[in-house]
Amino acid sequence: MTPRPNKRTLSDIVSEGSRSTTEEDHQDNAPPAKVQIVGWPPVRSYRKNCLQGKKDEVEGGTGMYVKVSVDGAPYLRKIDLKVYRSYPQLLLALENMFKLTIGAYSEREGYNGSNYAPTYEDRDGDWMLVGDVPWEMFISSCKRLRIMKGSEARGLGCV
Repeated sequence: MTPRPNKRTLSDIVSEGSRSTTEEDHQDNAPPAKVQIVGWPPVRSYRKNCLQGKKDEVEGGTGMYVKVSVDGAPYLRKIDLKVYRSYPQLLLALENMFKLTIGAYSEREGYNGSNYAPTYEDRDGDWMLVGDVPWEMFISSCKRLRIMKGSEARGLGCV
């Protein structure tokens, strides 16, 4: 008797393949249907919908959220500009939020008597002093706020 090699021949492979396909034809081995995972899509869209509902109840419109950063502070804040009705209200809220003094704005001198100058980035990507344009124009064009040190804001406006 000759020893049989461990390798299969082509005829063995073909005969095994034909047997397995005929067996599978007789059985319904359909993959199980995927079950939708509870909590999907991610929470982010859920939060967005919840916040939208609260804004409609409180104000009757959508908010205008912008990021606020302060030079030297390791964190950012996000505020809704539609909550405020004028520059003094906004500046008072920023002073209370970041525990700093901004001072009063004048067109001739800018923010005099303060170490900080509030600036904003408009739709075109230009940085301008807060208070340079009318309030409604500011609300519609502001993308983000930055309260920078007065020494860095010298090139913007009159500061």
